[in-house]
Order: sequence, then C-alpha cells, then structure tokens
Amino acid sequence: MTYLNWNDSINFLGKLTFRRFWNASKVYFSFQLSKLTRNPIHWGLPISISFEPTTSCNLRCPECPSGLREFSRPTGMLQKDFFKETINDIYKDLLYLIFYFQGEPFLNPQFLDMVAYAHQKGLYTATSTNAHYLTDEKAKKTVESGLDRLIISIDGTSQDVYEQYRIGGKLEKVLEGAQNVVKWKKKLKSKTPFIFFQFLVVKPNEHQIEEVKKLGASIGVDQVRFKTAQVYDYENDPNQLIPTNNKYSRYKKDASGKMKVKSGLSNHCWKLWHANVITWDGLVVPCCFDKDAMHQLGNLKTQSFKETWHNENYQQFRKELMTSRRNIDICANCSEGLSVWED
Repeated sequence: MTYLNWNDSINFLGKLTFRRFWNASKVYFSFQLSKLTRNPIHWGLPISISFEPTTSCNLRCPECPSGLREFSRPTGMLQKDFFKETINDIYKDLLYLIFYFQGEPFLNPQFLDMVAYAHQKGLYTATSTNAHYLTDEKAKKTVESGLDRLIISIDGTSQDVYEQYRIGGKLEKVLEGAQNVVKWKKKLKSKTPFIFFQFLVVKPNEHQIEEVKKLGASIGVDQVRFKTAQVYDYENDPNQLIPTNNKYSRYKKDASGKMKVKSGLSNHCWKLWHANVITWDGLVVPCCFDKDAMHQLGNLKTQSFKETWHNENYQQFRKELMTSRRNIDICANCSEGLSVWED
C-alpha cells in the first residue's frame, strides 16, 4: 500500500541537497548492481536511519518485546549528547531520520530536543507514537520542534476493540492527543508535522476499517493509513491476529492449507542498502525486525558510523541475505525491503 501526500512530498524533497541526492543515487545504483551480479556491492552512506529514543513503553501489545517486557538486551534511554555526536558525523549525507524502534518515544524527556536538533541540520524527521503523552503542552512543543511526520497508532475505533491489541491503552487518550497536535498545528500556522493515523489491521479490528477513515476525518488528521501485521508464529497464529481480508495480510494459505508469507521472500533487501537502526545504547542492527538486537553489526561507542556501515560484519550480512534470505531468522518472516521505494 502506497500513500502519497503532495504537501508532505514537497516538504520531503525540500530537504534534498546535491550531496544527499548524490549519496542516494550511489546507494540506489549499487543496490541494483548487487541484484544483477548477486554480489553485495555498496556505495555511499544510508539515506535513512532509525534512532531508538527508549525501550520503555506504557502498553503491552502482544507482538512487541517492549510491550511484553521480553528483551534480553539492556534497556534504557537515548542520551542527547551521544545522539548529537552521531548526527554530526552523518547528517550531510543523510536525508530521513526516524525516531522510533522499540518503546514509546515521548517517554524520553530529551526526545523533542533531539528532534529539534535534527531539524536544525535539515533532516526530514518522523516518529511513531501511541499518543498517550500528547498533552496540550507536549503537543505544542512537538509542533515547535520541527517534526515533519507524526504517526499515531490507532488500532480500533472503540475502546473494547482498541484494547484487544493495545493492551493497557485508552482510546480517549489517543484521540485527545491527536486533537491537541492538530489544534497547535493550526494555531502556530505550521505546515508540519504531517499527521496520520496508522491502523494496524488485525482480525479483531478489520471490521472497523471504514470507521477509522471517518474518525480520522473528524479529528482533522492529514491521512489514515493501514498497515499489515507481522505475526511471529504465523503458521499457528496463537493470538488470532491474521485478518480474514487477504488485502491486509502479509500471509496466505498455500495449496495444502498451510500459511506462508505472500511476498515470496526473494534474496535481496533494499533496507540493507539504504537504512539501518541504532539502539538507545549505540548498537547498529540491520533493520527494525531485529527487535532484540541479535544481529549486531557494530557499536557506535567503539567505532564511528561510517566505519561501521562498511565493515566486514555488514558486508557478510548482506552477502548471506543475497544467498539465502530464509536462513536468517529476522528475514524469514519479513515482506519489507523487497521493493525499492516502499512507504
């Protein structure tokens, strides 16, 4: 599913400098050449990175290690000084900065200060939130920070449906938080952030797809988007999350009735060329599917980002993915990264 918004697209392209365009071109063509030769060739630096503001979360969602409190790695908060040091090293080539991995970003008291710093560096900034902490004061600061994109997770239009997945959450808090940001965006006459409701389609809420579109319009968000759910044990689906509507599912049944990933899982991944994830404590991991940071490709506390991006661990991981994606645990149940300009 691809969603385009004219104002958001213009804002995004406005962050593009010649240096960032040249870097993106090198990354794109090296990826295409790698697919042709079946050999990992990589030029340039990432176009996009994700920084983890915190591992803490107020909710207990069933397919989330943060919500389930099941991390085996250390937990904590991203520190502003470390963040600024890393951004200073790569911002001239970087275009898109996502403040999200695990946890609820607004629980980090320095979060909006880091957003403001990235904004000053001319980066397109985005975050995803459950919106429970978007008080009137925090909403105003969010708009003032220069944040470009605000993703608000809303997985139900009624409390009973919403809390089936967002366990411990209050729908009224989500709607109040969204209204606060919409209000301050208008009051401050700001074109940003681009605000959208993200509806994770699962079996308990798929009957509310049309309702959430109407709810988004009544609140005044810029868009409503629908996301397919990653289910770890998709063959058995123990939490009964896979929707019956095939359009909103990453999985389908084969001829024998066994559930499988719809994409086919080709041996390539755009994300391994253009993006990565940095945990709160500086670990560099391939992508957002490595939630417990089991595939550590570098540590920014001991090595610079540029050194990490081209190190032997990274190249070996890219090579293994291009050889047999199915043999890598985080890649065997992942349909993302297979198309170049996925949203």
